Amino acid sequence: MAAVLQQFLSPFHSFLALTMQPDQPLPASRDGTGVKNMHQLIQLRWIAVIGQVATIVFVHYGFGIALPLMPMAIVLACLAAFNLVSTLRWRKREEVTNGALFLALLVDILTLTAQLYLSGGAANPFVFLYLLQVALACVLLRTWASCAVVVVTTACFIALTAFAGPVVIPADPTRGLRDPYVQGLLLCFALNATLLVVFITRIGRNLRARDQRLADLRQRAAEEEHIVRMGLLASGAAHELGTPLATLSVILGDWRRMPPFTQQPELLQELDEMQTQLTRCKSIVTGILLSAGEARGEAPAITTVTAFLDDLVGEWRTTRPVRGFDYENGFGEDEPIISDSGLKQMICNVLDNALEASPGWVGLESWRDEDRLVLRVSDAGPGFAPAMLSHFGKPYQSSKGRPGGGLGLFLALNVARQLGGSMVARNREPSGAVVTMSLPLAALTPPETSDE
Repeated sequence: MAAVLQQFLSPFHSFLALTMQPDQPLPASRDGTGVKNMHQLIQLRWIAVIGQVATIVFVHYGFGIALPLMPMAIVLACLAAFNLVSTLRWRKREEVTNGALFLALLVDILTLTAQLYLSGGAANPFVFLYLLQVALACVLLRTWASCAVVVVTTACFIALTAFAGPVVIPADPTRGLRDPYVQGLLLCFALNATLLVVFITRIGRNLRARDQRLADLRQRAAEEEHIVRMGLLASGAAHELGTPLATLSVILGDWRRMPPFTQQPELLQELDEMQTQLTRCKSIVTGILLSAGEARGEAPAITTVTAFLDDLVGEWRTTRPVRGFDYENGFGEDEPIISDSGLKQMICNVLDNALEASPGWVGLESWRDEDRLVLRVSDAGPGFAPAMLSHFGKPYQSSKGRPGGGLGLFLALNVARQLGGSMVARNREPSGAVVTMSLPLAALTPPETSDE
């Protein structure tokens, strides 16, 4: 089981690297939040383009306020072109940095400032759209970038009050809703509120999904660190047990030559049984050290899927008190793989759990699903409790009621994860349980070597 301990360290170190470099975006396979948020900004920008066109037409022809249509159309064309480029750029990109989001918001602020300057300046009721940009910055950007957006929007507002534009909007709030300025103010408020509800909700959903992924990464890193500690403990115990086991083997060999034992066949038979069990203990200790990489040969053992499974089943049946066992190998055309003690121990752990739950019968099936090896272990026991199914693969989740229970499935699940596979469990009818392991063949096959 300890064969994959060093492999477990790799994702743990990767997680630490991610947490130690907060300015770097997460890979898309783990976190696509930045891309999703950029798409939200692109959608919002298209809404802004359409809304500005409708507002300019309505104000110019409905309210009779003469607006500089050509300059405003140029600003709109530039905004639409920028959004089109953004759509093409971020369609297939896998990551978005904080700087890219900050630049996108700056473009939105500058184009809004240009339109406000051309349509009444600070007297334009749509000047409160700056608040929408600030709210988006607070949700999307890091602290320094959010503060920069506040500074930029404040500077733009001050500039609008300092430099008069080509249009003067008459305002008489005392007329209530009959005044065009109050009507525009009401429309701006409704627009701000609607966009905030819609897009902040979507962005918040993306951020919550990201936080959940990070929580899963932290949980997995903690579990893998736990496995490393267990492997170190097992390796140390194997070293400590080596010397007393060797001493016992020497003592048993001396006893076989002593007259009291040579003259009594019954005692010799018991000595042989003790020697057999001692040899098995030494084999287990050696296997632990081999799995830990302390005595591993230079060349990996190359075998095939069928040979690996047949050897594993044969060894498992001879070393366990198996009464009923059905083995069906439906893999089909054989393929070479690397025989690894961690993979072997993973399958044996699942079989041992099934045998303990169902001493009368255990079944093992194997087949090929495209580029994956699928193994299914079945038993006729009481099955998994609902609470155990919901926490399947977690450490110390066991119905056996003894300290340390549940570690076998926990370790097996983590081996499957490290190989890029999965392990799921369910109950079968009318009774029993089924554990299905799916492993990619690419993680098991040996690398191609040249003829030389």
